[in-house]
Amino acid sequence: MRVGTRLVSVFLATSAAVTAPGLAQAQTPGTPYHRAPDAIAKALETPPTPAVVLSPDHRTLAILGRENLPSIANLSKPILRLGGYRIDPATNGQAEVRVAWLNALSFQDVASGRTVAVKLPQGTRFAAPDWSPDGAHLAFYVQEPNGLSLWVADRDGSARVIAKGLNGTFGTPFMWTPDSRALIAYMVAPNRSAPPAADPTPAGPIVQESHGRTSAARTYEDLLGDAHDEALFDYYFTGQLVRVDLSGAAQAIGAPGLIADFSISPDGRYLLTERLKRPYSYLLPARFFPTEIAVATIEGQPVKTLVDRPLADDLPVDFDATVKGPRDAVWRSDAPATLVWAEALDGGNPKAKIAFHDKVMMQAAPFTAEPVELAKTPARYATTMWGDDDFAMVVDREWRSRTEHRLAVSPARPGETRMLLTRNYQDQYGDPGRPVLEENAAGKSVMRFTPKHDAVYVSGEGATKAGAFPFLATMPLSGSEQTRLWTAKPPYYESVVAMLDDQGRRILTRRESATLVPNYMIRSVKGGGVKPVTRFTDPAPVFAGVTQRTITYTRADGLPLSGSLYLPAGYDAKRDGPLPTLLWAYPAEYTDAKVAGQTVDQGNRFVRPRGISHLFLLTQGYAILDNPAMPIIGEGGAEANDTYVQQLQADAQAAVDAVVKLGVADRARMAVGGHSYGAFMTANLLAHTKLFRAGIARSGAYNRTLTPFGFQAEQRTYWQATDTYTKMSPFTYADRIKAPILLIHGGADDNSGTFPIQSERMYAALKGNGATVRYVVLPNEPHGYRALESTEETLWQMTDWLDRYVKPPVPAAPPAAR
Repeated sequence: MRVGTRLVSVFLATSAAVTAPGLAQAQTPGTPYHRAPDAIAKALETPPTPAVVLSPDHRTLAILGRENLPSIANLSKPILRLGGYRIDPATNGQAEVRVAWLNALSFQDVASGRTVAVKLPQGTRFAAPDWSPDGAHLAFYVQEPNGLSLWVADRDGSARVIAKGLNGTFGTPFMWTPDSRALIAYMVAPNRSAPPAADPTPAGPIVQESHGRTSAARTYEDLLGDAHDEALFDYYFTGQLVRVDLSGAAQAIGAPGLIADFSISPDGRYLLTERLKRPYSYLLPARFFPTEIAVATIEGQPVKTLVDRPLADDLPVDFDATVKGPRDAVWRSDAPATLVWAEALDGGNPKAKIAFHDKVMMQAAPFTAEPVELAKTPARYATTMWGDDDFAMVVDREWRSRTEHRLAVSPARPGETRMLLTRNYQDQYGDPGRPVLEENAAGKSVMRFTPKHDAVYVSGEGATKAGAFPFLATMPLSGSEQTRLWTAKPPYYESVVAMLDDQGRRILTRRESATLVPNYMIRSVKGGGVKPVTRFTDPAPVFAGVTQRTITYTRADGLPLSGSLYLPAGYDAKRDGPLPTLLWAYPAEYTDAKVAGQTVDQGNRFVRPRGISHLFLLTQGYAILDNPAMPIIGEGGAEANDTYVQQLQADAQAAVDAVVKLGVADRARMAVGGHSYGAFMTANLLAHTKLFRAGIARSGAYNRTLTPFGFQAEQRTYWQATDTYTKMSPFTYADRIKAPILLIHGGADDNSGTFPIQSERMYAALKGNGATVRYVVLPNEPHGYRALESTEETLWQMTDWLDRYVKPPVPAAPPAAR
């Protein structure tokens, strides 16, 4: 759907049976943006807390000022939507909505706390800060009016531009060489002429055809649509790899092309590239285009072609489906130049009944010997965490069962594997954490071994019923039980950022609590003092008085559930009585009821809303039950969605009963809301229950026949599960929705399946059946809204809707006639 030039389009339909006092029957398209209520607007205008990036040598923190919400003017600059990407043709980079821009930089010494500000030109916007492997320099790219430039800052506070004309269409367009002396940058193709112009007169029809070959595809956004789109894709995405040293001297590497990804071998001698090729697809994004994965010397001389695969348009719709042949090619992090990749043993179809679905292959430079098989995996290969010749950890995952396997392998003895563990990866209580990964001298991530080299360090969330308390442990290479070295203590949530010595005695942590702003600390593992490193302050003190607690309750079938209950600052239950309450949720699918019922108290987290967060409504007198568990469970091979509506009803009933029983929520003044799949949930709850007085549905999909090849966690197609698709679609039951519902949608939604037409058609269905409904289109906004004006509009609309339909007390029933 092409986005028009209107500021905001607002549509309103009101049934004759339910009409709010003074509420007009319609609003004219083109209504100016509304400012959010004052308390919300002031919080939104406060700069966010800086981001932090630790240098590889753990000596320096890069403190990064984050840009606040962009203006709608910035968001509305011309963009191109090609092959699943959104790009800015003026800069040859990613579109505004795809970049987290930074606006300030300083370096802080971890040990002394001394801070040096980096002097950047006023108004500089930059992104993708990346430390050199030796920790002496920080590289980043800067947005200029007509392009992207590559900068390097030093720890003394100096900064300089070393290259102009980066090509950022595929993402971050540079990478450090392992010796920290240069960067490999993806640049705009040399001697490029003007972009191809569109011919307003069609050359002919656009024809697509298929001859009996199965080629199912999910519903994707921003696809190529015609020959002119193909020409634009070639023009903007084609680039040249260039070696740029710290003085700015540049040398081209190899031939230009559509280089979607590249990486440098740890010894700095080779380049691994992924090049896209024709023919393109009008049904699939660029990641499915024909792809050549190849190795060249660092000077660009071809060495080996790993695979030259065709268009991947024949994959099954299953989530674990994959391409045939080599894929996921990377460099082994702990070796000079060893190529590693995965290959499907099941032809890419995860439904094949075989013991192993993937194999992991290795081949060392100069790539003339036959590849060797490192391991076979029971499920689909996910990643490898490298250590040394004697120990690495291969991880696989199976979506259907939510199973994860971790295998110990010895790269020096390929083919020998030991099963370290098998677990449900949704299991929070049983999460053993993951090995601590740190960059080696080449800038590649490797596992951190203990001094005796008999174990690796592991960190994790430490989830329990009482809360999440991150930990540091050692995991013996033998696979025996872990030994906890340190665990965060209440009332803190304190995660491990880095180890500051080889023995694991001192660590850098990020500590927070319900009342303490997250800050970085140096602490001793075996007790002793804690030394603050940063001193960030509360970005939104208006929320300081808000109370939060995790509540637990039980579904009718006995399943334990939980949610985070927030109450407004200054609220007193005895004095103020039950409040109008919003339930904001997002359903999740599980294969194990025990895992679905796990509760983790969130009371030690520091919560400050940003953007379009529903938590801003706390400033307007509402109680909020945030993320109440909405599990949809399919055990023993059963399909969870076959009982979606029934389980959703039971989840919502239990949540409402729980907050009403506590005395903080008024059963007659309950609202429900959600974003994306939460919007889908909202419409279903309004159609199938009478629990809620109103609903808010943002950027949802409501008619599953428009996503016929799967959606969310549903792997079956519409033709395989027609009844489920129909019954799960609230569009089917639009005539049953009697409570007022607010629909909001980004006019340029970029999420698979949530085309704006979903809300457009749902609005038409609701209006045609006499519902009370408002439909708000936010121009140029993607799936998650970004512009300040759109954010304030969204929060104004949500507040206005709940103030109209939920906050007012329900009129008392007239006395019975005598």
